[in-house]
Amino acid sequence: MPTTVVMADDQGLIRMALSTLIAGESDLDLVAEVADGEAAWEAIRRLRPNVALLDIRMPRLDGIQVLRRIAETPDLNDTRVVMMTTFDIDEYIFDAVRAGAAGYVMKDTDPAEILQALRLAAAGDSLLSPTVARKLIDAYSASHPERHRNPHPRLGELTDREHEILRWVATGLPNEDISDQLYISPATVRTHVGRILTKLNARDRAALVAIAYQAGLDVPAV
Repeated sequence: MPTTVVMADDQGLIRMALSTLIAGESDLDLVAEVADGEAAWEAIRRLRPNVALLDIRMPRLDGIQVLRRIAETPDLNDTRVVMMTTFDIDEYIFDAVRAGAAGYVMKDTDPAEILQALRLAAAGDSLLSPTVARKLIDAYSASHPERHRNPHPRLGELTDREHEILRWVATGLPNEDISDQLYISPATVRTHVGRILTKLNARDRAALVAIAYQAGLDVPAV
């Protein structure tokens, strides 16, 4: 079965481009495209898509508000959210990650990266492009240095290898790329990520990114 997608953006040209992009993929099915957050919420609640691709800034409800409604609705536990923006550094980026977004992409990024974000989200993985992840780290470090003194209370329960994997997860790279960096198999990376999620009681990889930023971990440059 194809991955069902609801897409929301208030710019007609962006919607047309994304609709054309998604329509060209046999494993993706765009079941609704809408122009504002309230319409997005209504479509998501009605259709229960596998993935919602949301502009971060929209009329009526912004993408963060829609994301939070999804997170608070038990019937939508299986709906994953990928956020989009036209801004390199947006004040909502960290809010999106912390609220449980499974991906964060720039609208002007390579179309293949947007498709990858949708597929990873549907598979339970996540994607923050390395460029966005690095800018997020730098911006968050500069504007919230005091939070670096408040790491997750269970961070000390991680093994040295799990700490290393957590730092790589914070780069935004998917498991396959992390495995290449560490010369281990993707399955081994998935196992470590699963253990980290359990130990830190984190919902998903995006939550691990937020935890790494709050702890001020030394994230590798990619």
